[in-house]
Amino acid sequence: MRVLHFSDLHIGVENYGRIDPETGLSTRLGDFLDSLDQVVEFALNQGVDLVLLAGDVYKGRDPSQTHQREFAKRLNRLSRSGIPTFILVGNHDLPAASSRATAVDIFPTLEVANVHVGSSLKTYTVDTPSGPLQILAVPWPRRSAILSRDDSRGLSIEQVRQALEERLTNGIEMEAQGLDPNVPAILTAHVTVNGATVGTERSMMLGNDHVLLVSALDRPQVEYVALGHIHKHQILRPNPPMVVYSGSLQRVDFSEEGDEKGFCVVDLDATAPQGQRMTNFEFHKLSARSFVTVDVSVESQDADPTTTVVRAIARKEIADAVVRVRISLPAEANAHLRETEIRAALEPAHFIAAISREVADARRTRISPSEGEDLQPMQALGLYLDSRNIEGERREKIMRKAEELIELDSAELEETQ
Repeated sequence: MRVLHFSDLHIGVENYGRIDPETGLSTRLGDFLDSLDQVVEFALNQGVDLVLLAGDVYKGRDPSQTHQREFAKRLNRLSRSGIPTFILVGNHDLPAASSRATAVDIFPTLEVANVHVGSSLKTYTVDTPSGPLQILAVPWPRRSAILSRDDSRGLSIEQVRQALEERLTNGIEMEAQGLDPNVPAILTAHVTVNGATVGTERSMMLGNDHVLLVSALDRPQVEYVALGHIHKHQILRPNPPMVVYSGSLQRVDFSEEGDEKGFCVVDLDATAPQGQRMTNFEFHKLSARSFVTVDVSVESQDADPTTTVVRAIARKEIADAVVRVRISLPAEANAHLRETEIRAALEPAHFIAAISREVADARRTRISPSEGEDLQPMQALGLYLDSRNIEGERREKIMRKAEELIELDSAELEETQ
């Protein structure tokens, strides 16, 4: 039995893109759909029995009709070929109010063949071409379900987070105990796991993270733990059951500049004893859009700072990449910097994200209008902190406070709807 695991598709992320004249759609939308096409082609041609998307199909809670259409096209190819798809509900798939449908509820509503949606913490049994497979699903919880309870009134954000973590841990334990030992089982969760390396998903969050321990997911009754939510591919536990973040298929911003992108493939032997069924694991790399940072330091004695910057750009592989240039220079050299020539040197790039100058103690960052329009609040804050070189603990405190403010605003909105 072969399972393909990927996550955080985020259809709808269109920053750092332009309009494709042939399709009329964003080139960045094309990037994400091209990656999904590679996943589908692999599944169709390499004997995959189940495609598992571990959360966050879309960028936002209200995907456009175009985004829904393009995703459904790819699902239909798998469905018609008899390959089931399991979609776990992630935080970006959840509506603002608990009474509303998720962004992926349309598929079970229409009873689309071979498409299953994990919207509750429970075990789903999916029939695959190689036999049944148990999937212990841990979707992103609806925080409003706790906030609306009488015994939760007046709880702080931290207390709500702790209540969620406890509820999830206990729920996983109960479901794991009820798994059929004669049927292969995997666990899939859209969560942050303690010790994982985070990246841009910190700036894309729609509220505060709850954090689970690896031990909460590392259940001996399952053969593999397929994680979503964190965009960086990483193996948190190498021994069976492996605990793995597949990572996202495409880079979303510069925090993922050096990350490899792809999907995971797991082979299971259904005839082996429980806990010993995983026979192979592979991470398949995809050719994702490159993000490139050009850092240039101009010396005070430099007679031609523009040439220095252009030479630094020439040393980078910028063709078809999203590029930012960060220039540090003395005040006397700033007036001699010819930005027109710098932009000409960046012509092979797919998109110029920013050209920033750090002059003495002041920094000026230029962002294209199209990029600014598509930025979410936390992404805009992250870009601002980048421009101010604010890192480490101070950056984390600022981001955390901003997340709490957004969470409080979202909770108030839910109570009025």
